[in-house]
Amino acid sequence: MKIGIIGATGHVGSHLLKAALAENYDVTAIVRSPDKLSVSVPVIKKDLFDLTTADLNNFDVVIDAFNAPRGKEELHKSSLVHLANILSGTPVWLIVVGGASSLYLSAERTKRLLDTIPENSPIHPTAANMAQSLAALKEMPDVIWTYVSPAANFIYDAPYTGKYQINKDILQKDMAGKSEVSMADYAKGVMDLIETPQKNVHISIAGNSENY
Repeated sequence: MKIGIIGATGHVGSHLLKAALAENYDVTAIVRSPDKLSVSVPVIKKDLFDLTTADLNNFDVVIDAFNAPRGKEELHKSSLVHLANILSGTPVWLIVVGGASSLYLSAERTKRLLDTIPENSPIHPTAANMAQSLAALKEMPDVIWTYVSPAANFIYDAPYTGKYQINKDILQKDMAGKSEVSMADYAKGVMDLIETPQKNVHISIAGNSENY
């Protein structure tokens, strides 16, 4: 299994890289700054927007862990549209590290987490643009994709516990009423997804706050 990880030096990307190597996958880091890598792996040194079909069409899976900087939140959408365009018509499976904002609050799917975030909230630009990126992806033709939302609280430095669940596109809360997951558990959940694929769907991975 050949896997390319875009943003492999970032918070989520570094956890995904570690998890993929633990599964003995053939992993390539797709990054702008290879010097930030803490492990030795093959590298494609390119900005995401410079990537072409030729760069990615030899992978079985490309994981998009790109994170737009503050003030440029629209890049969440434009970057994903670019990736979908260059992978359209190829057999490459695009797995997107998404946001929680697009998750529904109930099985009736009438209200999303985004709908509860005030427009003047500092997190609204990121939440709105990530939700828009999913909407755009759903409209892209001939792309094999899975959009994987974390729980509402996505924790960088919490430990791996192995106590997580892969769910549908509905916000999950644990017994304490919290929606949380560590990036380490999320990354392992993505590896589980690769082993048991769910394609062209929006799913989520949530953990148990008692372990964080």
